[in-house]
Amino acid sequence: MINLKILLVIVGPTAVGKTSLCVELAKRLQTDIVSADSRQLYRELNIGTAKPLPEEMGGIPHHFINSHSIQDPVNAGRYERECLAVLAELFEKKDVVILSGGTGLYINAVCNGLDDLPPVEPALRQQLVDRLKQEGLASLQEELRRLDPVYAKTADLQNPIRVTRALEVCLSSGAPFSSFRRQQPAERPFQSVLIALDRPREELYARIDARMDAMLWAGLVDEVCSLLPYQHLPALQTVGYQEVFPYLAHKYGYDEMVRLLKRNSRRYAKRQLTWFRNQGNYRWLKAEEVEAMANDFSHNPTAFLL
Repeated sequence: MINLKILLVIVGPTAVGKTSLCVELAKRLQTDIVSADSRQLYRELNIGTAKPLPEEMGGIPHHFINSHSIQDPVNAGRYERECLAVLAELFEKKDVVILSGGTGLYINAVCNGLDDLPPVEPALRQQLVDRLKQEGLASLQEELRRLDPVYAKTADLQNPIRVTRALEVCLSSGAPFSSFRRQQPAERPFQSVLIALDRPREELYARIDARMDAMLWAGLVDEVCSLLPYQHLPALQTVGYQEVFPYLAHKYGYDEMVRLLKRNSRRYAKRQLTWFRNQGNYRWLKAEEVEAMANDFSHNPTAFLL
């Protein structure tokens, strides 16, 4: 037994192989997995989020999978509070807990705390929402690049929620959104070991394409069809769903939908890689290094502490 509590954070782009590694590690360490995926926590979103199947979970408890409804939205602040509460319970019995996912903002919130952002007038927020509908996302992206080029370099600019949130802070405060980013991490009752997975680009993209083919075979279009009444909700403004809604509305054909699903998933993976590389604190592993890391960590977790 070790006295220090360790949060083992496993991140990486979609389809890189996080689930299998985390399950193997959880079995060796006899611990739980806490998901840091901003879409897999919603019960109604299954195929399009690549949510792990029960057989893939290997009998390991997974927290924040199917934990909320799309009609009860979760943001980074709420996730931080609820995740820290879950971790506190788990650490009462376990020395190591695994946190894994591809939502960088959620992981940063748990490990370091959220930024101290200024309040924003509801009228400004609504104005930006209206602009998003009327002018489209590209117009807001361009303005954010002008007002805060530092944040725009690493932000997920395809995420309308993050773009509008950053813009509303810029416009209301007169200062760049990036200037409010937390400089010192928050105090935590655990230490984080940060591991990032990567694969050669062609291999990763092939895995993404194969996963999308598997999603379509599993019934992605039917799942999205069942969610048509909720397509306006924030949880549905994401890759894997936004490409299917126009197909269902007969705006383009099946082949174009498939092309967009694969292209946008690859672009999303690239943005994830950019995000984690810009954090600077991750130990990057290639696929062939994963087994050795699992062996080393399971035998001596404290050796991974910085």
